[in-house]
Amino acid sequence: MLTIQNFRVEHLTSGCVTDERRPRFSFALESDRQQFVAAEEWKGVSLKSAVLTVNGETIPTTEMICVPYRGKPLLPFTEYTVHLSAEDTAGERAESELKFETGRMNAPWRGRWISDPSYRFTEKKVSPKPMTFLKKIRPEKPVRSAKLYATALGVFELELNGRKVGEDYFMPGFTSYKHNMQYATYDVSDQLCDNNELIAVVAGGWAVGAFTYKRTNRSFANRQAFLCELRIRYEDGTSEIIGTDESWLVSEEGKYRAAEFYDGEVFDATVDYHTVNWKRAAIERVKFAPVLKAQYSAPVRAHETFEPVKITERENGEIIYDFGQNFAGVIRAELNAVRGQKIVFRHSEILMDGALYTEPLRSAKAEATYIATDGAQTYSPRLTYMGFRYVSVTGIARENIRLTAAALYSDMPAIGTFTCSDERLNRLQKNIEWSTKSNFVDIPTDCPQRDERMGWTGDIAVFARTAAFNFDTARFLEKWLKDVKSEQKRTGGIPMIVPWVRVPMQLEIEFTMAVDFWGDSCVLVPWAEYLARGDLGILRKMYPVMKKYNRACRFWAELFSFGKRRRIWKLLHHYGDWCAPDLGLWDWMRRGKWTATAALANSSAIIAKIANLLGKKEDAAYYANLSCETAKAYRAVFTDGKGKLKKEFQTAYVLPLYFQMFPAGEREAAADHLARLVRENGYRIATGFPGTPYILFALADHGHAEEAFRMLLNEECPSWLYEVKAGATTVWERWDALRADGTCNTGKEDGTGGMVSFNHYAFGAVGDFFYRRIAGIEATAGGYREFTVAPLIGGNLTHAAASTRSPYGEIGSAWKLENGEFTIRVKVPVGTRCTLRMPFGGERILGSGEYEFSQPVRPASGDDYEKTGV
Repeated sequence: MLTIQNFRVEHLTSGCVTDERRPRFSFALESDRQQFVAAEEWKGVSLKSAVLTVNGETIPTTEMICVPYRGKPLLPFTEYTVHLSAEDTAGERAESELKFETGRMNAPWRGRWISDPSYRFTEKKVSPKPMTFLKKIRPEKPVRSAKLYATALGVFELELNGRKVGEDYFMPGFTSYKHNMQYATYDVSDQLCDNNELIAVVAGGWAVGAFTYKRTNRSFANRQAFLCELRIRYEDGTSEIIGTDESWLVSEEGKYRAAEFYDGEVFDATVDYHTVNWKRAAIERVKFAPVLKAQYSAPVRAHETFEPVKITERENGEIIYDFGQNFAGVIRAELNAVRGQKIVFRHSEILMDGALYTEPLRSAKAEATYIATDGAQTYSPRLTYMGFRYVSVTGIARENIRLTAAALYSDMPAIGTFTCSDERLNRLQKNIEWSTKSNFVDIPTDCPQRDERMGWTGDIAVFARTAAFNFDTARFLEKWLKDVKSEQKRTGGIPMIVPWVRVPMQLEIEFTMAVDFWGDSCVLVPWAEYLARGDLGILRKMYPVMKKYNRACRFWAELFSFGKRRRIWKLLHHYGDWCAPDLGLWDWMRRGKWTATAALANSSAIIAKIANLLGKKEDAAYYANLSCETAKAYRAVFTDGKGKLKKEFQTAYVLPLYFQMFPAGEREAAADHLARLVRENGYRIATGFPGTPYILFALADHGHAEEAFRMLLNEECPSWLYEVKAGATTVWERWDALRADGTCNTGKEDGTGGMVSFNHYAFGAVGDFFYRRIAGIEATAGGYREFTVAPLIGGNLTHAAASTRSPYGEIGSAWKLENGEFTIRVKVPVGTRCTLRMPFGGERILGSGEYEFSQPVRPASGDDYEKTGV
């Protein structure tokens, strides 16, 4: 039987409002048919043809991923029904439907930007007071439907007749404001009544509030501004548009007394909007004109709810709540209080001597203050979030409060799983997942707790493949890459943070020149998305950015360089082996010529692959040759020509090994030297951000699987399982963030200005090894249209299983060792092809279906195993 699964438009199965003129449709098929063809091949089914019907147009296709709309122009403010009919190669048919809605489609706004022109704040390193806007609305006739379209310079919360509008936090999200901005769309038909009060609270957020570790404020505007339209359709067919204008009221005396991401929020529940000192809003002149489009991001929403696992009362009256998990989110308080009672919630990731340890927060207060009314009431912050496991509460007795917490992160479906026989690795997988969630809060951040939370490009560059396996990051990363493209400098450089915000006293050149790995995000992130999602469109959009960036890399490598050093990238700024253990800032950066040269070889090789996919054969040949030349230069300058580095450190071997920069002979020797360094270091890791994602591959793929597994399973610091043994529930920024003696390495002495986070996903890139080697699932064509399953056995693991939902359907690999026999179950989606490589010899080609195979642990020959279709 054939069924259609995961039918979606613009990566959404429901609730899509889009301004795309050619929205993209995707779907997966599921079938129970599979067929044995020959001794080494099983044949499933695939799509024969499909027809999409929308807007009176029929769109035939033989593709299942991101099929663009082709037909007459879509109208604004219109709901469309899409019908899909599909037939597979076995002659079976299936049908499905979905709906989507168009947004404004560039229709002129009747509303105008408004603000409070009398409000000016000139203080540095602080955020403005939140602005509260009020509009009273009385519909003229019975209402058929009502839609709100809203955006802001700042972040906004909407309330209609005392009820929150929508589920989103921090809209309109953080974008490259001068180029791109989003607006939100909310259906408020059921909330409208005869007399209505629409409240909009706009805090400084990223655009106006204090942001960056230098607490820069007013980065994009001198004060907040709000833009909104309420479009009402009446039962009689007429309509009315109520937009922001001078008839709206505004005040800084609303219930939100203060709000920012670092310091937190102050909410005064005693404020009565009917007695507030309101003034007329005024038209605000916004000094730039971004493209305003219907929300295309994955919105930040509340997800898991946590109950405290432990509650402790201290002698000073402070109540400490332990939620058992480090995460990004907000508290939710149910309390009984009296009017004017002030309750303060403070947050931290760890405790020291039973108290909150807040030094790693640096200048961030991470507090929420609630001023109560009388009786039973609830409170949860709406205009800030924290990174925390522990919360202290003062100002209320324990019996008068019930405290829970909610995780906030971008709305990305979880699609990947990994488990194995070692519970320590299962905990590490959970830590990877939680560090992803905690740092995917509208943008890919570095950490969710201190005075930073910025879109550092290097972190996501090395982590994108791991993230894309575990979560459907399509909307999240497409949105961020749109800003990467917008922020690229004329020189070709990619800023260290995207969206870019100028950091005072930081060399401007860092943000205008090319910097290895951090800038490579413009190549590595779209490539990871393509492998996971199969959408060539993301490569087409980013290809000009990649070429321009590569040209900048070559410029800096070639500047003042001659002969064999022409491809050695030494100048000018590098982060190098960032966060490598037992070293400081300047030592990390001094390794930049090794990391940068390897990065140039790798990014050039990937661009060559992308050029081939896009049909640009001349480009492909050029970049492949550039990669080869750079690899030769690396070997000529940094090695003895026989695979040994003149200056040895783990990352300097890892990168050229994983990036395939060594020829045969030298490759084996280099791998042996890396394995020696690992053994001499007690199987402890010594890599920073660039080398960590690849070190286990560099070992295992070159004859040193034993060293790879011993490093992975090591519990001594520095190692992944040292963190797990220490009780970590997320991945740390520093390998020794919490030392064995219980003290915290704040980094005060190494030039980083007190940089330590207990929730930082970069080193969690080891998850990629779990999925691609231990479970063995690896995409060999975009979207896993072709993939291999080739498990790597080691580390005394007796079973492992992983799955991910590809665009074509779920892929699964689950193996076990039992009674001297290896058994594996494999799941292959419709429309894909799997090459199964058994660990003790033998290879089979699998079409769609579910299969089980067994073989002796030490077979006599490669074909000595039982084959069974399930």
